[in-house]
Amino acid sequence: MSKSVFGIPKEIDEGETRVALTPDSVKILTKKGHKVYIEKNAGILSGFSDENYANSGAEILNTKEELWQKADIIVKVKNPTKEEYPLLREGQVIFAIMHLAINKELVQNLLKKKVCAVCAESIRTKENEHPVLRPMSEVAGRLSVQLGAEYLIKTKGGRGVLIGGVPGVKPGKVVIIGGGVVGSNAAKVAAGMGADVSVLDINSKRLAKLDFIFNASVKTHYCNPTTILEEAKKADILITAVYIPDRKAPKLLGEEVVKQMKKGSIIIDVAIDQGGNVETISEETTIFNPVYEKYGVLHCAISNLPALTPKTSSYAYSYAIMPYIEEIAEYGSLEAIRNSDTLSSGVGTFKGRVTNMDLAQTLGYEHTELSLLVGFKVE
Repeated sequence: MSKSVFGIPKEIDEGETRVALTPDSVKILTKKGHKVYIEKNAGILSGFSDENYANSGAEILNTKEELWQKADIIVKVKNPTKEEYPLLREGQVIFAIMHLAINKELVQNLLKKKVCAVCAESIRTKENEHPVLRPMSEVAGRLSVQLGAEYLIKTKGGRGVLIGGVPGVKPGKVVIIGGGVVGSNAAKVAAGMGADVSVLDINSKRLAKLDFIFNASVKTHYCNPTTILEEAKKADILITAVYIPDRKAPKLLGEEVVKQMKKGSIIIDVAIDQGGNVETISEETTIFNPVYEKYGVLHCAISNLPALTPKTSSYAYSYAIMPYIEEIAEYGSLEAIRNSDTLSSGVGTFKGRVTNMDLAQTLGYEHTELSLLVGFKVE
């Protein structure tokens, strides 16, 4: 069987410090005879040198153009940028976190070039788990509390509140809207720091699970406009983390609610990479300029929050995607997609058609069933 040819470009999104595959993961592929190209200095911000990759069997290329031309399968952390659109070519596979629901221009380019776009965040198991999204959500949830605590410091524009308080002085209040992976990890860190923590969600089973896990250290509330307003007014740190794969995130925190929040409190919208949950956030922030102030409240909307800890995040992402990368390497992209329900669930575009139903509905495209394009799986 012919061997696969992979390419790992250097990420060029502003503030993106991660790399898609770590040297130990590259070594797994090259030991099996697959070719791996990596752009010069692609891993440097994550702490991996070109020498680390060369010792793992990768070939270092000096230019992005050469890499995209040689590689049949591009493995990235974030979606292709406008600078990379001209490098797309027909039949190429791109495996990355795409967030296509808020990027119609990218979708148009993927369709025009007939690229197979595997959206890592959309990959779903039979148990309805998102195995690639999960570790990035875990990192983002934990970081959101750390970042919020930092910006409560007076010199950073915050209220001057110590999140865990001290004996005799009440702790800071952390309110989390969304009790999924991001929310539960944020709650874990906030409770561990001694904060007064509340989690809001509409899923009663999820709230019961959180109540069982955290016992009295975390309060749970059914999420509706009334409880959002009540809890937001108490919050020193408010984290929004309601995410719907392949659809725009719902707006849950309205302008009138934000106006009633404490001056010097901070909102961290972790769902910003899918459009965000907060009405008063009209622009993304970056890891270099994390916050801005509106109505006396700090707003943080970093779409690549895990890039604050690239070493941890690159390992977590690389390990999460490797089972699917190995499937593609072993069987070829077409056969791997045809025979894996999990991998195929992540395919957003293929042969110039939109193959994800939710994405097609969100952006107004005609949906084409993927099986009609790749052939039906033989049981």
